[in-house]
Amino acid sequence: MTFDPKSLSQSWPLPSTPRPIVTFGAGSIVGDAHYPAYRKGGFPIAGLYDPDHEKAKAAADTWGVTAFRTVEEAVAVENAVFDLATPPAAHARVLSALPDGAAVLIQKPMGSDLPAATEILKICRAKKLKAAVNFQLRFAPMMLALKDAIEKGLLGEVVDFDVYLALDTPWQLWAFLEGLPRIEIAMHSIHYLDLIRQVLGDPKGVHAKSIGHPNHKMAQTRTTAILDYGDRVRCAVSINHDHKFGRRHQACEFRVSGTEGGAYVQLGVNLDYPRGEPDILEIYPKGGTDWVTVPLDGTWFPDAFTGRMANLQRFVAGEDKELVSSVEDAWMTMAVVEALYESSAAPATPLAQRPE
Repeated sequence: MTFDPKSLSQSWPLPSTPRPIVTFGAGSIVGDAHYPAYRKGGFPIAGLYDPDHEKAKAAADTWGVTAFRTVEEAVAVENAVFDLATPPAAHARVLSALPDGAAVLIQKPMGSDLPAATEILKICRAKKLKAAVNFQLRFAPMMLALKDAIEKGLLGEVVDFDVYLALDTPWQLWAFLEGLPRIEIAMHSIHYLDLIRQVLGDPKGVHAKSIGHPNHKMAQTRTTAILDYGDRVRCAVSINHDHKFGRRHQACEFRVSGTEGGAYVQLGVNLDYPRGEPDILEIYPKGGTDWVTVPLDGTWFPDAFTGRMANLQRFVAGEDKELVSSVEDAWMTMAVVEALYESSAAPATPLAQRPE
């Protein structure tokens, strides 16, 4: 049977009756990804709130929405879905102010560490919030297609998952990160860890080392990690955000191998961020004789954000049975993150000493 690359699913269905969106936070991610995605998906945007009202007003004027002056004004919007584009330390405070039973999308990470994630989980449970975390990479067209290919058996049993990044990330765009104790894994690689969990499930344990770089003050920008899935599956993550020597040998890619086929993915947005390069998905299907390029309809930014919001709104409306990356599931991604930091802080296995 010939593999038709156009047969793979790449988008999430939209809700029949979109609800208005109220955003907390007016950082660059709102204008770069959230609002372009919501407009593309036809979601009504009611407005946004930020403690810096002038910043909120500037963003609101750009997008033709309301800049709320108070939290109380923002949460009073009827039938709203709340979009938390806030720093991790602010999540719990904003969640506590939302109406009971509200629908909410929480920016990753789910708190600054696992205890904070646990507090957020408890708040969501107590207030019966319909809450998901914005692990939107799962909704990128290339990743939806990859998931579909795996579910259709085109790779056989997945036995190898490689994540490899060597690029020049403009950390200066996120000045608030400087001084934070956890950067690379918690703020960046968390996307890849979450996607790995979707494909492979929860690992048995982890090994990791995450470090900074002498040329800047960010806490960590380079990570090497192994996720232990037993003796049938190898999973490795190699991240270097400080490969500043021109585009020629930079990379941002996944290699997923199965017993009968394979997949290659390029995550283009991280190459020359935020302008980015094209995403790429190639499949070597079961029974095939060569790699097949999958034509992609959309990109990680902004299309994945559209799908992420669509799933939440459809779940609230009863149109989707599963809330993808719910706070219950996202807590496990945070548990992987916590284990990686613990592993990185632990001493390495020492070498034996040469006998005298």
